[in-house]
Amino acid sequence: MPNSKKNTVKPDVEPASSSENETALDDPAHYINRELSHLSFNQRVLAQALDEDHPLLERLKFLLIFSSNLDEFFEIRVAGLVQSIKFERESTGPDGKHASEVLREIGEICHHTVDEQYRILNDILIPAMAAEGIHFLRRRKWTAQQAEWVERYIEEEVLPIVSPIGLDPAHPFPRLVNKSLNFIVELEGKDAFGRDLNYAIVPAPRTLPRVIKLPDELGEPGHNFIFLSSMIHAHATKMFPGMEAKGCYQFRITRNADLDVDTEGIADLARALRGELHSRRFGTAVRLEVADNCPEELTALLLKEVGLTEQQLYRVNGPVNLKRLMKVPSQVGRPDLLYPPFTPTIPKGLNRKDNIFDAVARKDYLLLHPFESFTPVIEMLRQAAKDPKVLAIKQTLYRSGGMKSSVVDALINAARNGKEVTAIVELRARFDEEENLELASRLQEAGAVVVYGVVGYKTHSKMILIVRREQGQLKRYVHLGTGNYHSANARLYTDYSLLTADPVLADDVHRVFQQLTGMGKTERMAKLLHAPFTLKRQLLRLIDGEVKALRDGKAAHIILKCNGLTEPKVIQALYKASQAGVKIDLIIRGMCCLKPGVENVSETIQVRSVVGRFLEHTRTYYFANANPKVYCASADLMERNLNHRVETCFPVTQPELSERIYVELLLYLSDTKGSWSLSNSGEYNALSSEPAEQNICAQETLLSQLSI
Repeated sequence: MPNSKKNTVKPDVEPASSSENETALDDPAHYINRELSHLSFNQRVLAQALDEDHPLLERLKFLLIFSSNLDEFFEIRVAGLVQSIKFERESTGPDGKHASEVLREIGEICHHTVDEQYRILNDILIPAMAAEGIHFLRRRKWTAQQAEWVERYIEEEVLPIVSPIGLDPAHPFPRLVNKSLNFIVELEGKDAFGRDLNYAIVPAPRTLPRVIKLPDELGEPGHNFIFLSSMIHAHATKMFPGMEAKGCYQFRITRNADLDVDTEGIADLARALRGELHSRRFGTAVRLEVADNCPEELTALLLKEVGLTEQQLYRVNGPVNLKRLMKVPSQVGRPDLLYPPFTPTIPKGLNRKDNIFDAVARKDYLLLHPFESFTPVIEMLRQAAKDPKVLAIKQTLYRSGGMKSSVVDALINAARNGKEVTAIVELRARFDEEENLELASRLQEAGAVVVYGVVGYKTHSKMILIVRREQGQLKRYVHLGTGNYHSANARLYTDYSLLTADPVLADDVHRVFQQLTGMGKTERMAKLLHAPFTLKRQLLRLIDGEVKALRDGKAAHIILKCNGLTEPKVIQALYKASQAGVKIDLIIRGMCCLKPGVENVSETIQVRSVVGRFLEHTRTYYFANANPKVYCASADLMERNLNHRVETCFPVTQPELSERIYVELLLYLSDTKGSWSLSNSGEYNALSSEPAEQNICAQETLLSQLSI
């Protein structure tokens, strides 16, 4: 074991850079604003709704995913910009843009994009679905029988639970839940107390579906749906006996949903977090969506009450809560309008009937989800839970699927069977905090040791360490991955998993767990790179190594595939490598602040973004460097990952596995069907080759090669 006094390492410190190119590489003109780049990714998602290569109901899903993504963008990114202005913390990023300037540009882009979203829904997708027998019935087209059914539904299902709120001095504007569906109603007449109320707010009951399927006998052949909002519009007067609803208009408020937990002086992080979860529903308003037929007078009233400006107002031609349409594809039972199903393969040796530990002891296994099954990872835990030779299991949990997690179930069974189970549960996994608190309680009740990581540093690494006694000695088995331990996401996200019994790598993983659960200096790792200590520094050295290799006349090529590239020092290192002539290929799904193809700065760099059936989630780094090196990581190339999170980056050293990853990276670089190219102006352009039948789709190719 290394001497800890001689081999301790400190968090990454920026290496001193030469002044030769410093000014040029710091020029804001060479950087794309991260928030605008994030928004650009959402636009690429929306573009999939127009792509007729996707089945019709999958196109609808893309449009709804765009809605969900945009909600989160406002809840977190826009809310953060608003906060920075409010508290006068308008520091600029590498691109030099101030928060107020970015907000203005976001507003311009979002107003145009939201209009386009509803145009796609109303003019393209709804007519296309109608042609397939999937109908969304407008009020003006209801038959007498349908109108009668709607009235009965309102009386039996809505009126008993709805709570209209009249606006007067005793009933001020209510505090409405984040992203909830609400209606502002214009009234005429006096109520039972003689009050002459002008307006009321009707919060739609959260327990009711937003899209209701009509009985088959009441509609055209196929499937007929009515929006809850249409029902409430049609019968708003029923909620105010003796008065008349002159107008009823839906609206929705989006609020700041970032949790603000001051970690200074906290004795119990879980308790503090529980206390903040409720506040997420009532944060500061950042966006108001209203029906586009809402009168100016009512719109102005809403803006005033929620404290927003005209710039933060979005008039929409349709339901304000589109995400709730996500249940429609499963309700219609039309597999012909969805992606064809597939069965992920399981490599020989990792089948359920086999002893996974014997297989992994013989060789490393690399899995690429979802094309290859996530089952071996779950099965390894299940076998460990009941294997008498297994003494201990340690695992990090960031997102795991909450109460329905087969991974958590296996850990609970292991603890109940007397294994030493330690779970590092990251409570601050955004929007999964409540689920993680619950699964932590379940684990503790079963007898597992639950640790919440390190305050101030999210534990984002994906690691399992299993300790087994074999022939009188302890042997360690490891899983390292680029994705989360969420079996449902493993069918939707592309991620690598490595199963290994490499004793050196296992010892490194053990040291990371010791670092997370105990205290003391961080010992130097033999193979593993980890943030916030060595990962960024080693990445910068690997990039610089390509420059040195090129100068020595050796092969030099960098391929980086991840979800985001925003870290300024990494970008500057890539710029310097490009200035030296190194070929650099970047496959960045989402945010990318680097500008490719800039003269004398990034001429040898190309940036691709692949958007398709599966969410590209792998983080993979390739460096030719005469002797190629391949890494997989839990970390994106972003400030938060490299500086403020616990991340792991592991080498893939077996030649056949590293070669496989390299070939798969080249496949993505040859993609012409789901790939977008980033220009030096910051615009993304969809790639395609002619003729169309020669287009290459990396995801479809991997499906045909690796799945059934």
